[in-house]
Amino acid sequence: MLSVHIENIGQMAIIRCEGRIVQSHAAFQLREAVHSQSDARLIVLDLSAVPAIQGGGLGMLVVLQQWAQHRDIRLKLFNPRQAVWDCLEHASSIREFDIAP
Repeated sequence: MLSVHIENIGQMAIIRCEGRIVQSHAAFQLREAVHSQSDARLIVLDLSAVPAIQGGGLGMLVVLQQWAQHRDIRLKLFNPRQAVWDCLEHASSIREFDIAP
């Protein structure tokens, strides 16, 4: 189960994710959280409490990156755990993202 907490600081939105992003419900929940921040100039996805991500979640991250680029929003992944980092690398998606350790 994924829980999402949003904090806004000026034109920055921090979306803290807690839980696994392995089912479509979690991926769609993440999409709704990001889309709700369309007025932000920077969206930081804090993935430090996400122990696992799989296909649908990875695909959603790519879609969200494209969505942000089309709206001139910078999307940054923050502090992904090693398992999430490995999935991003394995899917060759890592080069698509701005990642802050």
